[in-house]
Amino acid sequence: MINRTCRRIALTVGGLCAGFAALTFAVPVDDPDPARFEAEIARFLAWDRKNALPKDPILFVGSSSIRLWPTRESFPDLPVINRGFGGSHMSDAIHYIDKIVLPYDAPIIVLYEGDNDVASGKKPERILADFKTFVKRVRDKQPEVHIVFLAIKPSPSRWKFWQSMRDTNAAINNVCEFDPRLTYLDVATPLLKHGREPNPAYYVEDNLHLSPDGYDVWTKTLRPLLERLVKRGS
Repeated sequence: MINRTCRRIALTVGGLCAGFAALTFAVPVDDPDPARFEAEIARFLAWDRKNALPKDPILFVGSSSIRLWPTRESFPDLPVINRGFGGSHMSDAIHYIDKIVLPYDAPIIVLYEGDNDVASGKKPERILADFKTFVKRVRDKQPEVHIVFLAIKPSPSRWKFWQSMRDTNAAINNVCEFDPRLTYLDVATPLLKHGREPNPAYYVEDNLHLSPDGYDVWTKTLRPLLERLVKRGS
């Protein structure tokens, strides 16, 4: 009788512990402080004050996958502006919209965010909501803008997050399918080896960021879309 009672207590305690663990896991992840990028954003603004900007530019904005992309060399015939800032979340792109997005009045915006969001524990629903906020904030000022969302990429160092990344990509793709001025571009699948796992040739030593070959894949995937958008006036 005593043993059965002890087992019941143990099961109850175990269940409570599991419940507390689930509750702890479900606690929302706070957005990181956007102030960590103030110096970097200030450098963008200083450059803008000293240099002429192209008319009707294609604006690249997002995290380190944008920052490290040699977009000017990759698209020498197109009027590109690169405003990538490494480590950023979708919330950071939203925070700095008035400084490094809207001032350029770009008819085409290429956005890459979500990689760091997922790795920090944010859920697909949260990232999707932030994406919608970004789109709305831009369209409130530029209703005709065309926004291209680059799919969150797989990488060896973050492979354990791939399912959540796929779910986020699918959610954003679903929104883009019903909006003619939104495009979801799958730059993730071409980075997979035989469609199963990240191809190591496409990453540098940190197994997170793209190698020159990886960026070549992205450039070849994105270029036809940009050329079509530019030709038809986005």
